[in-house]
Amino acid sequence: MEKETGRVFALLIDADNVSPKYISAVIEEMTTKYGSLSYRRIYGDFTETRKKSWKEVLRDNSITPIQQYENTVGKNSTDSALIIDAMDILYTGRVDGFCLVSSDGDFTRLASRLRESQMYVVVMGEEKTPRAIRMACDKFITLENLIEQDEIPAKKAGSGKQTASKKQQVLSRDTIVKAMIDIISSNDDNGRATHLGELGSKIDARYPDFDTRDYGYSTLSKMIEELEGFELSKKGTAFYVSLSETSSKGDVYAFARNLIAKAGSKGLDIGDLSNQIHQSYPSFSPKSFGYSQFQKFVSSIPGTVLHTEGTIKKVVMEEN
Repeated sequence: MEKETGRVFALLIDADNVSPKYISAVIEEMTTKYGSLSYRRIYGDFTETRKKSWKEVLRDNSITPIQQYENTVGKNSTDSALIIDAMDILYTGRVDGFCLVSSDGDFTRLASRLRESQMYVVVMGEEKTPRAIRMACDKFITLENLIEQDEIPAKKAGSGKQTASKKQQVLSRDTIVKAMIDIISSNDDNGRATHLGELGSKIDARYPDFDTRDYGYSTLSKMIEELEGFELSKKGTAFYVSLSETSSKGDVYAFARNLIAKAGSKGLDIGDLSNQIHQSYPSFSPKSFGYSQFQKFVSSIPGTVLHTEGTIKKVVMEEN
């Protein structure tokens, strides 16, 4: 995303669901990319022995601890205190956004409520953070990525492979590539070039938990440079992204016809056809052929016929 350093944020940390090792990186990420932190508060029972490791971290980062005793077993007073403070801060009108640091999905409704009040909401949590809260905020950042950043340059350039530690929460590369193609194709249809910042913002809007660091890249521009089917160009001081013409339209048609012919009289499921075309031509999009849907593209393939069998759609070669 583009830097939003003019915003003022309230940083609220759930000590019950975050390790002290992340805090310095959290503050650096926020102040470097998002804005200033007018509130820095952390919530938990700091009389517990296991919380003693927080002392130096709070002092070194000027974070105010909000002590919450566990008055009742099984009841989380920390969550309640953080939520009440968040709403109090919201009503002061002194901030533009909130950064909630927790892996607890119980804060999903809070994130949604703050966004409803036009607050920009950043959530930072570990890889285990539930999908619900990831989608409830404007931007989700995986905490593990913040302390792994220094390892990124050491990875093989262009490998783009997710580390073994990444969980299923990480969006697939295919999902992100498809989103990029849709955004760029839509702009192309309207005669507009796609600015790199616009592409990043629209992907974030669609997938708040998208982070190039999940794929081994420090920035979106570096990721695009290594992806097949995309071109990054510079005009003045601005960067633009476009779909590369790696193959002619005739090549795609010929490739599709060959697959359909191999399927013979039984035909080829259009879902399977779509997968194979995208694997061989990563930048393929029906929109580049003038069609809004893949099915309409299939119907345009010379010498083929589209059949529907119940809910299954198959394409076969025309009989001579």
